[in-house]
Amino acid sequence: MEALLRSMLDDHRLSRAERRALRDLVDEQGLDDQRLGVFRAKAFDLAREQLGDDQAFVVDWLENAIKALLPRAQAEPEPRFEARFSPGLQCLRAIVGEFERARTSADVCVFTITDDRIVDAMFAAHERGVAVRVVTDDDKSADLGSDVDRLRRKGVDVRMDSTPDHMHHKFAVFDDARVLTGSYNWTRSAATRNHENIVISDDDELVLAFGKTFERLWTQFG
Repeated sequence: MEALLRSMLDDHRLSRAERRALRDLVDEQGLDDQRLGVFRAKAFDLAREQLGDDQAFVVDWLENAIKALLPRAQAEPEPRFEARFSPGLQCLRAIVGEFERARTSADVCVFTITDDRIVDAMFAAHERGVAVRVVTDDDKSADLGSDVDRLRRKGVDVRMDSTPDHMHHKFAVFDDARVLTGSYNWTRSAATRNHENIVISDDDELVLAFGKTFERLWTQFG
């Protein structure tokens, strides 16, 4: 969808044939309202890129005005925000639940991964066809109990930073529609001993921002 939108923006016009192609793709993919909201936000984001920082505020105004003028039945739902805390199983269950819910993709960007319960959920998603990608820290991958090599052996795409600095993020983007982030490393001690947190949201702007960061790091560490 993003590639199609980009190609249609090249000549700065949207022809009748291009509009029909967009509608056909929506029908073919069976996109629900949430996914359509993500791609509408992407269209505005591409327009901002074309205009540059000095004029992007006009696109911001237009996007917010359109949302406000939609009939309530068609207006996009308010974004969801949920918080979970540890010690305890709240964070673990939320992470595992997102992998169980994932249908198309799971982009993971986490400093250290040692909790087999999370890794098993990642494998289960991978085996049912979800595109799982992992960015992690090279130093932490050598720690006792690290599951990075195990992930690779199972066919999960993994990339690590190759710098003297740490890749210290802890977030994941699911189906290009939900983001999970917070202080929580994917370790057993984070669940049993540490005071940690995660936040889960389907806010379009947050999902796009974290998605862009993942793609930048995925390319950088390729």
